[in-house]
Amino acid sequence: MRTFRLVIACPDGVGIVAKVGNFLATYNGWITEANHHSDHQSGWFFMRHEIRADSLPFDLDGFRQAFAPIAREFSMEWRITDSAQRKRVVLMASRESHCLADLLHRWHSGELDCDIPCVISNHDDLRSMVEWHGIPYFHVPVQPGRKDEAFAEVSRLVREQRADAIVLARYMQILPAELCEEYAQRVINIHHSFLPSFVGAKPYHQASLRGVKLIGATCHYVTEELDAGPIIEQDVVRVSHRDSIEDMVRLGKDVEKMVLSRGLRYHLEERVLVHSNKTLVFN
Repeated sequence: MRTFRLVIACPDGVGIVAKVGNFLATYNGWITEANHHSDHQSGWFFMRHEIRADSLPFDLDGFRQAFAPIAREFSMEWRITDSAQRKRVVLMASRESHCLADLLHRWHSGELDCDIPCVISNHDDLRSMVEWHGIPYFHVPVQPGRKDEAFAEVSRLVREQRADAIVLARYMQILPAELCEEYAQRVINIHHSFLPSFVGAKPYHQASLRGVKLIGATCHYVTEELDAGPIIEQDVVRVSHRDSIEDMVRLGKDVEKMVLSRGLRYHLEERVLVHSNKTLVFN
């Protein structure tokens, strides 16, 4: 079913839900999903509604024009999107294939409602897998001393592909601050949850030596500060002394795939609201 997704954040107060509800009822808007949250700590109110597109007498531009007075009245930060307009998601990867392969499979099977115009990688290892799906593969090596040149090409490709979002599917390079800023809250990353305890190479080996009992993954938006952006999704799996390092790596990859795919789906469905460095996810 085609829906319009109305997402709102504003200072909390009396009458917001009623005003929005009355507006939709006036135009015969059929609400199929409604979510609200009042954050007492920040004093802000958050809302996400899905409305049947065929129940309204106008398109997105007409909606924006009609809703603008209410948005001004409550000092709203808001957006309205159409579920029929598929987002263009550029995937980036290095040598590890598990996250990229999982996203490609979910896209191929129709689980992810988006378009994937290309995959960008700093290695050529995954080309055959990507091109099997009929997706262009761009190899942009990042050589020592020539990182600026490489990311200038990455930026050019992302703009050329008209990307709405970028997903770092185990892309093992740090994006430049300019790209993070240009695509703020539109670059999604995944990493294991050992940071900052076990940094550097072979984190699962380090964790095994310390006898950890939980391993997991974190999906977040990318900011200039490394691995410190707003968190979209997390999950964990329990391990024990019986699990070998190989078991832990396998389990870690499994949870990374699940967390990244869920985080991307929440983003595509406009379920993530960012306020300061914190997210609300209406899932």
